[in-house]
Amino acid sequence: MDTKVTLLVGTTKGLFLLEPKDGASWRVTGPLCDGWAINHAIGEGNALWAAGGGEWEGAGVWRSEDGGTTWALSKLADGTLDEWIRNDPDTAAFFGRDPAPPAEFTGKIDALWSVGRVGDRLFTGAKPANLYVSDDQGESWQSVASIAEFPDRESWNPGAVGLTLHTIVASPEDPQKMWIGISAAGVFASEDGGATWERRNRLSNADACGHHDHPAAPSDGNAGLCVHNMVRAGAEGDLLYQQNHHGVFRSRDGGRSWDDITEGLPSTFGFPVAVHPAKPDTLWTLPLNGDSAGRFPPDAKAAVWRSQDGGESWQACRNGLPQEACFFTVLRQAMATDQGESPGVYFGTNTGSVFASHDEGDSWQEIARHLPTVLCVETVAA
Repeated sequence: MDTKVTLLVGTTKGLFLLEPKDGASWRVTGPLCDGWAINHAIGEGNALWAAGGGEWEGAGVWRSEDGGTTWALSKLADGTLDEWIRNDPDTAAFFGRDPAPPAEFTGKIDALWSVGRVGDRLFTGAKPANLYVSDDQGESWQSVASIAEFPDRESWNPGAVGLTLHTIVASPEDPQKMWIGISAAGVFASEDGGATWERRNRLSNADACGHHDHPAAPSDGNAGLCVHNMVRAGAEGDLLYQQNHHGVFRSRDGGRSWDDITEGLPSTFGFPVAVHPAKPDTLWTLPLNGDSAGRFPPDAKAAVWRSQDGGESWQACRNGLPQEACFFTVLRQAMATDQGESPGVYFGTNTGSVFASHDEGDSWQEIARHLPTVLCVETVAA
């Protein structure tokens, strides 16, 4: 590892920070953010943002300006606890909280699933699928009307966990460009900073996909609309990769057309995808055995699958990963790379482990265990 990084690990019981102590061990700090479920977190230097919540807490974005030592909450929607405190003085006294006016978007969203920087602005995605923007570093938020009022919104179908806007992708070279992933409405792109959107789900090689009876499979010339995760390669042009409910896809034109690059993988199902920060044709994904077959690694043997030619071929990377009785799941936001010259690759599991590789996936080390269910892993340069 040639760059010191901090891992932001969102879990069902708060945010944890993982920092390297020496060549072999990592320090774990947490749980942070009052133990909220944190679906996604990002950072820039000492500035950190963590999005999450649920039925009990409500929905909000936590923010820190000192690397995670102190936190403030921007509440977007109330939960059951807020209602109890507002209506029952004894409950308010028990939790040591004063009643507050309802948060602005109460009743419209249940939780936040993603947070991303696009230029100088912050965006956060919600369940049900709505998008919010902040122009003051996350202190206040406004609804993005172009998504809330999208023309065919009533036709969007929810995925298994509901209609979620879980992925926000930016173009550092052009802050007007951004992409979002919604399960199960597909990929949307904007080239005017989110003022307008275009659905981009067309297959370039529809004939290669064959026929599938699964409702999430490609059909009618489209990639499957149940996007699980999406990343943009850090190179000129708009090279995108997505892990879908039914395959892995690549777009060389900003999502206007998608190539099915699943061939060579052991299954069509998985959640995360990550890309090398300097080699746009090197990417990693972690296939699972199927959506209704347990959602664990095929044959209960863990492997991260790597491609070094843009998905034309794949290689299983198993060294250091459990090869017997492995039944964990790796969720959609739970894989990331850092920005080092020799970048680290990291993923977290629903069994509370975090694994790291510092040789592009050739070998892996478990750097944390016994955490709560890991919902996201992101990196920030320390």
